[in-house]
Amino acid sequence: MNYENTKIFEPNVTETLLFSNDISESDLLNLIAKFKLSKNGFCDIYFQKRLSESWAIEEGIVKSGSFSIDQGFGLRNVLNDQTGFSFSDHISKKTLNESINAVNQIYKSNESFSKSISDKAFSMTKVNSRLYENHNPINSIADDKKIKILKSIEKYAFEEDEKVIKVSASLGMSYELVLIIDDELNLTTDTRPLIRLSVSVIVGDDKNKEMGSFGGGGRLDLNYFDDKVIKEYAKNAVFQAITNLNAKPAPAGEFPVVLGSGWPGILLHEAIGHGLEGDFNRKKSSAFSNLLGKKVASSGVTVVDDGTIPNRRGSLNVDDEGTSSKNTVLIDDGILVGYMQDKLNARLMNHKLTGNARRESYAHCPMPRMTNTYMLDGKFKKEEILSSVKNGIYAANFGGGQVDIVSGKFVFSASEAYRIENGKLSYPIKGATLIGNGPDILKAVSMIGNDSRLDSGVGTCGKDGQSVPVGVGQPSLKIDAITVGGTSL
Repeated sequence: MNYENTKIFEPNVTETLLFSNDISESDLLNLIAKFKLSKNGFCDIYFQKRLSESWAIEEGIVKSGSFSIDQGFGLRNVLNDQTGFSFSDHISKKTLNESINAVNQIYKSNESFSKSISDKAFSMTKVNSRLYENHNPINSIADDKKIKILKSIEKYAFEEDEKVIKVSASLGMSYELVLIIDDELNLTTDTRPLIRLSVSVIVGDDKNKEMGSFGGGGRLDLNYFDDKVIKEYAKNAVFQAITNLNAKPAPAGEFPVVLGSGWPGILLHEAIGHGLEGDFNRKKSSAFSNLLGKKVASSGVTVVDDGTIPNRRGSLNVDDEGTSSKNTVLIDDGILVGYMQDKLNARLMNHKLTGNARRESYAHCPMPRMTNTYMLDGKFKKEEILSSVKNGIYAANFGGGQVDIVSGKFVFSASEAYRIENGKLSYPIKGATLIGNGPDILKAVSMIGNDSRLDSGVGTCGKDGQSVPVGVGQPSLKIDAITVGGTSL
């Protein structure tokens, strides 16, 4: 078989996704030429192969282990705000041609033209910088060492406190190969490693039982989980569980609330971040629609979405349309200055691309999604923020939550929280839920800490039935008033 100009391709990806399926560069050019197009539209093909493996341990026994391979392509043709989309888990010239015929149907009653590809060749997309190594984490260590990681974290958790009565842990890893081509004859490849280690513990005494959990990972190989990291995860999970075991019922009412740094940024992600995605604002269904250039937060609040942080869970060399990841400022010193965009919504809104097109897999259309979304540092020390609160709540960590994108209303449960009395942490509380409105909360931020950090690498974001890995973060924050749902008055 003759593979013309193969030097322009990343060998590992193109051999796996194209050449091994009897698809050459000439075949790709001919496929693009078969799309119906217009000046108001575009098309692309997204090829993907994903290898996934997971292990789980409980009570010293490996309870489950799995390995899977999934590959296919997603093909779309876009005209204005209409999208024709087809996908298949079988990559071949036959299925590609059938899919093109299907998605061309959106031009049935519209003028269209075919792309002239004579004497044309694909142009390899230049990535700004490589954010993670091209390695398959599944093969980074032997299976017995994977089991050793899980048994070690279980062992350390039991050693951390005598009240630990049960430990479960899981280890997940995946490796994706991605290739994207569009009607401008841009060709983009990426290889995406991802790992995650999670531990959950149950502690108890004569009266009660409580649970704690922790985990982390990123776009790394499994050697990241050394003894130091494993011990930290076990220690944090046990600490959370013991804290809740000794906690008193949370009070109910309106209080000043201090949010911890790091993972509590999930509130920022859910209650505010989704409202800054381009599709919601184009459709005017976001609480932030038509507010560009307006003050939407307290002075000092700066929020960014940054997909360019090396090895982070939410980072990407390129998004799922082939656009290089960017660091996009969304709110600058309280002023709304930008939205997160994919190609479709950026075109219709006449905005620039931000590298935020994401999809769960080849079987899904891309849409604007967050990568690593966080608030930048302020000027206050955490101790200064706490000392300014006479009677309030410190939410150090969060569990689950819900948000309404249209209104910005949210409900979040605190998995680790404390009463603040006279500027000091007095005792832990449990059962606290924070109830509020994202836009209102932004304006109620009165103190911003200088301890901004990202979460440990556990975030997964859901939108329209699609899940993608993300990062969140923030510094410690004081919010002057939030409604707290609790069990005591």
